[in-house]
Amino acid sequence: MALATLDYVIIIFFTLLILGVGLSFRNTAGKNIESFFLGGRNLPWWIAGTSMVATTFAADTPLAVTELVAQSGIAGNWLWWNMLAGGMLTTFFFAKYWRRANILTDVELVEIRYSGRAASMLRGFKAVYLGLFLNSLVIGWVNVALMSLIKVFFNIPDDQLLWYTALAMVIVVIYSATSGLLGVAFTDVIQFLMAMTGSIVLAFLVLDASEVSGIEGLKSSLPPSSFSFFPQVGEADVADVATTLSLSLGSFLAFIGIQWWASWYPGNEPGGGGYVAQRMMSAKNEKHAVYATLFFQIAHYCIRPWPWIIVALAALVLYPDLPADDKKLGYVMAMKDYLPDGLRGLLLVAFFAAYMSTISTQLNWGTSYLINDVYKRYIKPEATEKQFVMASRVGTLIVMLIALYATSQITNISGVWQFLMECGAGLGMVLILRWYWWRVNAWSEITAIIAPFVGYSVARYGFGMEFPNSFFVTVGFTTVAWIVVTLITQPTDDKVLRSFYDRIQPRGRWGPYQNGANSGEIGYLTICWLAAIALAYCILFFVGSVIFGQWSMAGIYLFIILVSAVILRTFASKVKIFDD
Repeated sequence: MALATLDYVIIIFFTLLILGVGLSFRNTAGKNIESFFLGGRNLPWWIAGTSMVATTFAADTPLAVTELVAQSGIAGNWLWWNMLAGGMLTTFFFAKYWRRANILTDVELVEIRYSGRAASMLRGFKAVYLGLFLNSLVIGWVNVALMSLIKVFFNIPDDQLLWYTALAMVIVVIYSATSGLLGVAFTDVIQFLMAMTGSIVLAFLVLDASEVSGIEGLKSSLPPSSFSFFPQVGEADVADVATTLSLSLGSFLAFIGIQWWASWYPGNEPGGGGYVAQRMMSAKNEKHAVYATLFFQIAHYCIRPWPWIIVALAALVLYPDLPADDKKLGYVMAMKDYLPDGLRGLLLVAFFAAYMSTISTQLNWGTSYLINDVYKRYIKPEATEKQFVMASRVGTLIVMLIALYATSQITNISGVWQFLMECGAGLGMVLILRWYWWRVNAWSEITAIIAPFVGYSVARYGFGMEFPNSFFVTVGFTTVAWIVVTLITQPTDDKVLRSFYDRIQPRGRWGPYQNGANSGEIGYLTICWLAAIALAYCILFFVGSVIFGQWSMAGIYLFIILVSAVILRTFASKVKIFDD
């Protein structure tokens, strides 16, 4: 056993604390399904925003970052850093719309924006496809990461890991099914603080290890390319892979130029969606929705990664003989070997906190689709609010059981990631333009959901392509397919379009429905978006430059931060993006 009695005391105390906080909201959550799934639409921005960040900090996240750093140095994180552009797009172009829509789930938007049987069919399909199928895959890979963690710490045999994971999920179900979104969101805040505290403590301790000897020792032990914030575009010299880290041109272009807007991915849906939309819809008002989303982008991309990256780099020095497939375990081994009693339990609690915050959100969010968009919409619309709440609690348990089955079938986390990117390749632009172009209809979105499977199958099995080449082909095929279908099918019913426009007041090309009041604002919003992207990336690189003592670059990044902040504030005031 790697844990002492003090470690177990800390773990038990934390578990009881989370259960106590979560269960304290059971009465509020039981009022109706709006309280259960949206917390009564009264969350302040810092609660909603922190809950978003906590959800994306799962047990697998530090391990994934460790693996990326081992493969491509710090620059390997562009695999997910690229998604900042899409996140900021949501902040400035969609956050207010989601709060203004006054709906319970993002899938409900389908029948507000589209019309006819196609819209009804699409809503039901997306509810099951997202809420059960894809949601179970996400929960599954998070569970697999937890299984790796508890295997290292507790020496549990492989055939018993699933049972221990099921026990962890039961604990999460107890408070998430009882307390609804309010319990999930408030426990998220505690869990995020615990997780970040533990990650920072571990980063300091591994740097203090004699084998590492601080930042300077770390820099002298690894090749300079490991510390570059930007990839060395091109093919690596196979004979010199120990000193050269690179990223292919195709992969870099896929990540930077295409993936963030073209591909559906949990938590980074173009135009918002999923649990991010749920948090925006649960905010007090439109201003709080914008602030929550902006805070999420800054915390998620700029601040949170550095403790993980430092440990990942140190793990390369501490465990140089780890096989390539097990490099991610360097993080867990550093926890086990370099944390003293008590602190080891604290960081393990931090990992459990990260796990619980993600799973509780995925369960609550996935269940919201099944209850609001399937059970209430098609099966029993006449049910009382108490019946809907009871169904929500039962639905949470059902989602857990299906996710456990998915967990038992997953053997490769990266394979699930790639599948999600490929099966959503090309869908993103429809999710963006449905708010800004009146001609997009239900068949546009249906085509964009189905086409990636066809495009990927042809690229992968017909032409033998692999990522990123298959990704380019799939995006191109899907984009052409949905545009053609849009132009040859009938537009959404006039009454539905008029009602949607009057409710949302969207900018963009709305033809006969547009009143002209918002003309010209898209240009200002675009400047805000670009300034916010520059601001966030420069905060990210400024922090990194300070950590690694690159003072001249830190000064340059600080200057860009200040200029970007001034530009953002100036143009945001013109469109009143931060106003109610």
